[in-house]
Amino acid sequence: MIALVLALASSIAYGCADFLGGLGARKAHVLRVVMIAAPASLAAELVLWPLLGASFSPGALAWGAASGVASAAAFTLLYQTLAIGPMNVLSPVTALVTAALPVAVGLLQGDHLSAAGLVGLPLAMVAVVLISAGPGAGSARPSAVALLLAFGAGAAIALQLVFLHQAPADSGIAPLIGGRVVASVITLAAAAALRRRLGSERPAYAMSAAAGVLDSMANLLFLLAVRGGDLAVVAVITALYPAATVLLARVVLAERIGRGQLVGLGAATVAVSLLALS
Repeated sequence: MIALVLALASSIAYGCADFLGGLGARKAHVLRVVMIAAPASLAAELVLWPLLGASFSPGALAWGAASGVASAAAFTLLYQTLAIGPMNVLSPVTALVTAALPVAVGLLQGDHLSAAGLVGLPLAMVAVVLISAGPGAGSARPSAVALLLAFGAGAAIALQLVFLHQAPADSGIAPLIGGRVVASVITLAAAAALRRRLGSERPAYAMSAAAGVLDSMANLLFLLAVRGGDLAVVAVITALYPAATVLLARVVLAERIGRGQLVGLGAATVAVSLLALS
């Protein structure tokens, strides 16, 4: 039950981070947002270091670095995917792969589900797709390249979660710090290489920094959740993060929630309840 609560909290934090990051990028190139969010994320983890501890063993550093590379790749592929579009078709594809790959890894590694879990897990994956699909999803057909990028983005996000799960359980937040350093170096190097294309517009600094801190909190909550629960269950609950983004967009921006998304939110509620019983 504690792992489930932590996974839900991680999902909410990821969704809020995406919402704030998206708002911050509306007036400036997204890499300018990352240039603020990445240091803020690292700073948050360094503040938590004395409180939660960190053991920088070779295993922790290796898996943390791998998660950082996957995180940087996920960022690049995701925004390329959404730039090509259509978003309301490609986002569910990315979300489904994000949920499915860790579930498969968890089951292969020996995660066991009760009867309630066997029903709740696929229901949660259906909810991920429904919530991610905006109004009018399916009205346009994506290109083969866009679909390939969507699968790549989902796989990269999923690998980040799997790599964090593989880090030693007694390593504290060392994998997060190592991963954040690697991801920050990669993204800042990319920003430097593309500086002439970034434009002069400034992002919303406070919003971008808050997105970075929330992303760090989401990673931490996920790490704590998988150390106390099954990867298959924790990952699929975490992948429900679009729900928080959709609800914030409704409350803050007055964006319409489609019927499919409402069904997805209801399915997510039922799925979480079933998984809580497993």
